[in-house]
This record gives sequence, structure tokens and C-alpha cells, in this order.
Amino acid sequence: MRALTAVLVIIGLVLVVGGAWLLSLGGSAYYLLAGLGLIASGVMLWRLRLAGALIYAGVFVLTVLWAVWEVGLNGWALVPRVVAPAVLLVLVIAALPVLDTRRGGRLALTGAAVFVVGALISGVVIAQANRPVSPADVAAAALAAMADPSLRAAGADWPTYGGTEASRRYSPLTQITPDNVGQLERAWTFRTGDTPEEKWGAETTPLKIGDTVYLCTARNILIALDARTGRQRWRYDPEVSDDWIPYTAACRGVAYHDAGASAPAAGAPGAPPPTTPAAPAAAAPCATRIIEGTLDGRLIAVDARTGRPCAGFGTNGAVDIKIGMGDVIPGMVSITSAPTIVQGVIVTGHQVLDGQYRSAPSGVIQGFDAITGELRWAWDMTRPDLTGRPDAGDQYTRGTPNMWTTASGDEQLGLVYLPMGNSAADYYSGDRSEAENRYSTSLVALDVNTGRPAWSFQTVRKDVWDYDLGSQATLIDYRTPAGVVPALVLPSKQGDLYILDRRTGRPLTAVEDRPAPVGGVEPQERAPTQPFSRFHTLAKRDLTERDMWGMSPIDQMICRIGFRQAAYDGIYTAPTSDRRWIQYPGYNGGSDWGGIAVDPQRGWIIANYNDMPNFNRLVPRAEADKKGWFPHGDPRLEEQTPESRGGVPEGAEGAGDPQMGVPYAIDVNAGWRMGSTGMLCKQPPYGGIRAIDIRTGQTVWDRPLGTARKNGPFGIPSMLPLDIGTPNNGGSVVTAGGLIFIAATTDDLIRAIDIETGETVWSDVLPAGGQAGPMVYEQDGRQYLVLMAGGHHFMETPAGDHVIAWALPQR
Repeated sequence: MRALTAVLVIIGLVLVVGGAWLLSLGGSAYYLLAGLGLIASGVMLWRLRLAGALIYAGVFVLTVLWAVWEVGLNGWALVPRVVAPAVLLVLVIAALPVLDTRRGGRLALTGAAVFVVGALISGVVIAQANRPVSPADVAAAALAAMADPSLRAAGADWPTYGGTEASRRYSPLTQITPDNVGQLERAWTFRTGDTPEEKWGAETTPLKIGDTVYLCTARNILIALDARTGRQRWRYDPEVSDDWIPYTAACRGVAYHDAGASAPAAGAPGAPPPTTPAAPAAAAPCATRIIEGTLDGRLIAVDARTGRPCAGFGTNGAVDIKIGMGDVIPGMVSITSAPTIVQGVIVTGHQVLDGQYRSAPSGVIQGFDAITGELRWAWDMTRPDLTGRPDAGDQYTRGTPNMWTTASGDEQLGLVYLPMGNSAADYYSGDRSEAENRYSTSLVALDVNTGRPAWSFQTVRKDVWDYDLGSQATLIDYRTPAGVVPALVLPSKQGDLYILDRRTGRPLTAVEDRPAPVGGVEPQERAPTQPFSRFHTLAKRDLTERDMWGMSPIDQMICRIGFRQAAYDGIYTAPTSDRRWIQYPGYNGGSDWGGIAVDPQRGWIIANYNDMPNFNRLVPRAEADKKGWFPHGDPRLEEQTPESRGGVPEGAEGAGDPQMGVPYAIDVNAGWRMGSTGMLCKQPPYGGIRAIDIRTGQTVWDRPLGTARKNGPFGIPSMLPLDIGTPNNGGSVVTAGGLIFIAATTDDLIRAIDIETGETVWSDVLPAGGQAGPMVYEQDGRQYLVLMAGGHHFMETPAGDHVIAWALPQR
């Protein structure tokens, strides 16, 4: 009893102090009042008076009523409000035998407890029954068949990173269905043997051509596997030094090129019929080849049959994309995404390590001949006159926006679509050039034969939120009153989805300018309006104090105080230095590099998304220097101990990035996590998956994605099989069999979802995190599902090197 009363009084004191602080900021009065009630209860229980139990019961009843008033019967929102108080209620009830009950209050207290506990159970049941799987009243009639301008079809094969050059992540295979998916078994598993000790995150989506599966490992080892058995056929190691690993050791995919395949001339009428590549036959060396980009900024070409470097490609099978970039510190320039090949031209961008220098290496886009490796063109956005490499002593413009993700292309139109990032020093814009302001955070269509822009479409004006475009554009046909138009779907980190004419960049659905907040450290730079898609958005409503969460009322109160202290004017809140500002959604989206999938028969978009804020602050240069926040490669870093670096570069991206060359460093609390428990300050869900009808932009269904089994306070897995909706990285694949296959979440599961209902109909536990895109193929009449389970350090999922294939049992 003495211990219980001490706990009540201590919790009460914390709530009184914090509640008074919150109330002074304009927040809820509940915590102050509840704290006073707990102190009074504790004092009376110390004296063994029944009044102490009655006071606590009253506080609890009022807590439940307040909680339901704030959030209704939302089960996850009720957790921090009522679970911990309910545990204390059980302890208070257990203490009744030692209390003075001469006034006959035990019966009343017990009745109240039963009423409240019953109400809680009912509330949880109702909340679970009403979890957000919400089919919309949308017809499922098929669109007119979508033409695919790709050279190669998905089906028996998976010939490109996105399935085909259209990047729809769709397979026409039908063998696996919602009725039999529960019979899936592991057909084979291959271990790559490449798992970095730090910064792991392979993110690989393999290709399948003929009877061979091709993939790259975290550190760019190329591997070919037998599609039937998963046995290794060949292996090529380009010997990338760990010094070149940027934020993550990632290779998202490779590209396949057939030197004998004919490409249409730009603008030729009619797309060529997609074909399925045949198994490579005996031919000249490198007649078919696998091309990858490496972490040290090279393009590598090897023979698809043997894995030997293509001697005629560049120098001994390699081309250095860093030529012309000037000084490049190891780790600053890396290719982490699959190259895109359009009309025989390899188009590549590259990752530039975020947040280090304003004068970081250039974001120049380059096109190389797929046979010889010769530079065909370069696009330096600030120098339209420079079409190749700069002269000796010159260099491409430093600090310009880069394309770190994967492009898509239209073979018929001869256009490649580049989802562009931001200028170096993401969170400060005062010194950017006119060209940077035009092309940053834009989809840019380049003519693949000249490297010149055909059109561009910008999703954020003067981006200072790291809202770079991470998703591939997906090519579709879109029906308009004037007929079917070749179009593309462009997802964004803010959650907006745009439908654009892929010939011109003209929006085919409404886009409107809305007022945006102006203020922060450079109010003169903030755009007074920002574009918003009226077709569809994955973004949720603006946050309020009631959306704050935690493990207990104390955690939630602390997050509420943080919310009230921070600057927050909704999306596009201007960055501040004198206090934190809330960025919602955070830099992981919305939609990130996993992209979307499209079912061309139903005419549905399948989009998985994140729903978390970041808690940011611009840090003045002198303060950042004092903290030891120096950029990558700076000799002053060698003088710092890991503890004095303020999390640089070991922390999450942006958690102490110096942004050398502008007045402010940046401190990002990704996901807005509490330091004490590691829980997020926003209530669940943190991620979801949604089906969207392309014709109407309406939601067909929407549900949380990911369970709580690997999530919990202090990093301890709860193992609860409840749909909490976790953060997710990686995309999905849709099949004509009526299934969506996706991993991506932090619960280390791969799952199959019935596309009609949004319900999970199968899942399997992975040996490591599944932060990669799955792929589907057929071999000898058997359909396979393949995923790289490599884990991800930022997502805090276990590291691994497993490539796993599932299939139905052979009869």
C-alpha cells in the first residue's frame, strides 16, 4: 500500500507540474486536474482511508469520459489515455481489504470499477470492429485496356525494376489467387553473403530473364541464380570499398539490355508490342548484359550469361560517372537505384549525401551508350549550353538538385522521366539559382537522344522540407472527354498523386494553388502558395494536440507540450531556428522510393504510404560547430569522439546534418520519437495501404499496414498481432490473380492482400527486414514470388542477406 501511494503521489506531481505547463501554453487542463486527483488519492490511501480509493475511481471514470470525448472509440488513441490508469485501478481495487470500509463504500467502488472496465472492453471491441478498412462505393468495371509502351512484358519474366518500362509493378500471372495463396511454401532461399555490419539496407528488387534471376547485393556484388532452384550461376564483385557507403549500403536494382533488341525512333507512331525476352542463347560476348550503378559512382556492365565484364563498355566494363564533378569525397556520390535504359541510352542520376555541403558535387544527369559506355549527353540544369563533359579545370555546377531514385521511360516518345530531388542544403533556400528553383522537386522529362528538357512539372516551390520526389512515375492510359491520353501517375512525399500527360507534362486532373505559411528564418523566400492535387492525396488532416500519443498519460502530456511549443501551421510550416517546427508528413512520405503499383484491368492504383511527422529545428552555425556537427570528410570529425558528434553521421538522416555553406545546420527528429521510450508522439497508424480508382480519384479501400509484433517501448517487441500501421519502405506488386504482395513494414512480415477487400489473406515471417520491392515470375509453369530480406538500419529491422522465393506446392 505504501509503495502504491508513493507511485500515485509521484505520478500526480509530474502531472501537476507538466499539466500546469501545458495549460499555460493553451493546452488541455485534464493533466493538471488528474494530477491533483492522484495526489489527493495517494494521501488518503497512505492514511488507509477508503476515500482515497473513491477519489481514484472518480479520477478514472472522468478520465474515461474525457478520453472518449477527445477521440471517441479509437482503440489506439485510447491506449495512452486509459491503459496505464486502468492498471493503477486494478492495484487500488486489490488494496481494498486493507482499507477502512466502515462507511460501506466497497460495493460502490466495485460497481464503478466493473462499469468502467466493461466500458473499456466494449470500447476496444468496437474500435477493433471499426478499424479503418473502408471499401468505397466504387464500381469495379475495367478500364479500356491500357497500352504499354514497353519493349518487354512482365509475366513469365520480370525484365525491369518496375516490372516493365511503364513501372506498373503488375504481373498478368493468375496461378496464385486469394483461394490458394494460403498454400504458399518457400521454394528456395539464397544467401548472398553480403551483410554490412553498419548501414545495412539492400533494398533489392531482382530481375528475371529467361531462366535466370539477376540481383545486386548491398555492396554491389552482381549475382545470377537459377530461376527454378535459386542456385548460383555466376557472381561478379566490382570491389566497392566500404569508404564509399553513403547513408545506406543499398542497391535497389539492376538493368538488363539486349543489344539485338530494336528500339523505336522517337515519336514513332504506335508503341511496339511488348515481348518476353528469350533465354540468352549462345551469342557474342555481352550480346545481353546486366548493368548496375555502384556506391562508388560507376556503371558496371557484365555479360548476362557469364557475369564477365563487358570489355567494350567503358574501361574494362566500367564507366566512372564522377568525371567532371570535381573533388568527390568518398561516400558523397553513389548510385543506389537501378539505371533506366531508353532507346539504347543508359540514363542515370545519383545520390548525393544529404545535409553535408552546399557545394556538394553536382546533381548532373548523364546518358551513356548501352553498348560502348560512351557519354552521349549530360544535363547540368544551370548550364544548358554544356551538353557533354566540362573542359579541363572546369566542373559541373556543384550543389544542384540530383535524382537519387529511379527514372521511368517511354520508348515510343523517346522521353525519360526524372523524379528530381532538392538542392544541396535541403532546409535553406536563400542562395539557390533560378534553374535550381525551377527544377528542384520536379518531374523532368528529358529527350533521351539529346538530354534536353522537354517539359517539367514542379510539386513544391522552393522546397525546404526535403520533399524530393522519391517514387518512379508510372505510365498509364487515362481516359478524358477527348479520348485516351498517354499519361503517367506521379506520387509525392506530401501524399499528393498527380495525373500528367506524359507527352507535355500538362495536368489531366485538377491542380490548385492554395495559400502556404510564410515565415521562419527566411520569410522572403517562402512561396505564398503551393500546388495541391485535387485528384487524390494520401495526406491526412492537419495534426492537433489530441493526436499526440505515448505509452502513458505522462508521455502523451510531454508530447502535447512539445506540440504546443513548436511552430506548426499545417503542411509547409516554414523552418524555424528559435524553436522546433513540425513537418507533417515527414521526409519519408507520403509515398517514397517504393512507388505505387497499378492494376490496368481494374484501373486501380495501389499505394502504400507513411503517416508520420518530423520534429525539426534549424541550428545556427556557431551552435552546430560547438556540437561537433561537421560534414562528411571534414578533418575536424577525426578529432571528435562518437559521443561528441551529436549523432553525426551515426544518427537518422538529418539528425545533426551540418549543411556547411549556409547559415544553419539541421536537426531532424525523424518520426518525432520520444527519447525516453522511443515511442512516436503521433498516435497510430504510422503507415497504410490504399486502393484508388483512377477514373474518379476515389478511395476503394484503405487500411493500416503492419502489425505491432516487432514494435514496443524501449525497442522491446510487443509481439502483438494487432494492425497498428507501421512505418514502411518498399513497394508492392499486383497480380492478375487478384493479389497484392508487399513486405516493407517493420514487423518483418511479407503478406498477400486480397485486392478486392484489402484484407490480408496470407503472411510469412521473414528472417530479416523486408525493406525491398517484391517481384513475380513464372518458370516451367510455376509462379514464383521473390523478395530480398536484407533489413534496414534506419527502419531498425534486422539485417540479413536472404533472397527468398515462394510458390505453390508442386503436384
